[in-house]
Amino acid sequence: MSLPEVMRAVWLTGHGGLDKLEFRDDVPVPHPGAGEVVIAIAACGMNNTDVNTRTGWYSKDVTAATGEATSASGSDGSWGGGLVFPRIQGADPVGRIAAIGEGVDSRRIGQRVIVDPWLRDPGGDLGKARYLGSEVDGGYAEYVAVPAANAHQIDSGFTDRELASFACSYGTAEHMLHRCDLREGQWVLVTGASGGVGGALVQLAKRRGASVITITNTAKMDAVERLGADVVLDRDAAGIEDSLRDASSGGVQVFADVVGGDGFPALFEAIRSGGHYVTAGAIAGPIVPLDLRTLYLHDITMHGATVLPPAVFANLVGYIERGEIQPIVAGAFPLDQMRAAQDKFVRRQHVGAFVIEV
Repeated sequence: MSLPEVMRAVWLTGHGGLDKLEFRDDVPVPHPGAGEVVIAIAACGMNNTDVNTRTGWYSKDVTAATGEATSASGSDGSWGGGLVFPRIQGADPVGRIAAIGEGVDSRRIGQRVIVDPWLRDPGGDLGKARYLGSEVDGGYAEYVAVPAANAHQIDSGFTDRELASFACSYGTAEHMLHRCDLREGQWVLVTGASGGVGGALVQLAKRRGASVITITNTAKMDAVERLGADVVLDRDAAGIEDSLRDASSGGVQVFADVVGGDGFPALFEAIRSGGHYVTAGAIAGPIVPLDLRTLYLHDITMHGATVLPPAVFANLVGYIERGEIQPIVAGAFPLDQMRAAQDKFVRRQHVGAFVIEV
C-alpha cells in the first residue's frame, strides 16, 4: 500500500506550556524499516507521560506535582533521557497496518492492531528501552512506524476510541500487579483510582480476585465505586490510616501507588508485615518522607514499575479480547484540539481516560 508524503500531526517543540504543542499538516510520513510496520492511526490515548514530558517533570530539578509547566534546566526532562525536539507524542495508537518493512509477513497489511509502547533492548538492558512518543515518534499523527512485534493484532468489538484507552494505563497497572504478585483474597490499596492507571488497577485487581480499597475526593467517590472498588475512602477525612486498617482487617498486602505526595506516609504505614509497595507515578509529588523503620521492621518489599515484560502486554490483549476488562473513556478530542485536551486533562476533574481521535 502506498503512503502519502505528508500527514497531520502534533509536534512537541520543547519543554514548557501548552504553547509547545503545535498542530501541523506538513509532517513527513514515516516509512517502515526492516522488521517494522506503519500503522494508519484511528485513535490514540492520552496519558500523564505526555504532560510530564512536555513540562520537563522527569527532571531531577523538579519536585512539584505534575500538570504545570516547569522551569527544568537539566537535560533529563524525559523519563529516559535522549528526547529530541520536535517530537510526536502519544503512546497508545490504535489503527490498521498500512505498510510493512522487509521481513514482515505481507498478510499483516490491513490488520487491526493495538501497540505495545515499549521498544525494548534486544539484550534485555532496561536502561536502553525507549518509549513511543518520548524517545521515538508516537501516535498523535495519522501514521506511526513501530516494530512489527509491538503491533498486536486484536479481535475486539470495542471501538477505536475505547481500545485507545488501554495500552499505557492498563499495561502499567498490570505490570504493577505482576511485580508484587497480587493474589486472590488479598487486599490492595489503590491511589489515583479516578485516573487511567488507577481505574485500570481497580479492574485488574478485581480480575485477580483481590479486594480493593481506593482513596479519592468526595466528588469522585460514587464514580470510583462503580469501577468495582470494594471500599472507597475520602482522602481528606481524618484518621485515614485507622480507616484503612479497619476496612482491610489489619492492613493491606499491596499498596499500588501512582500519587505519592503528602499523603504517602500514612498510607505506607497501612501495609501489613511482609507486604508490598509498588509505584508507577507520583502525580501529587515525587519527593516523600519514608520511615525506614517501617520498611525494614515490617519486611516490606518496594517495587518500581516502568518497563513491562512483553508477556505482560500480550496477556493484556487477551483480557481485552475476552471481555475481562472494560474501557473507561472520559472524553475524546480531535487531533487539532490537543492543547484543549491536555488543558482539561491536567485539571483532573474527569474519571477515566481522554482519547485523541485521528
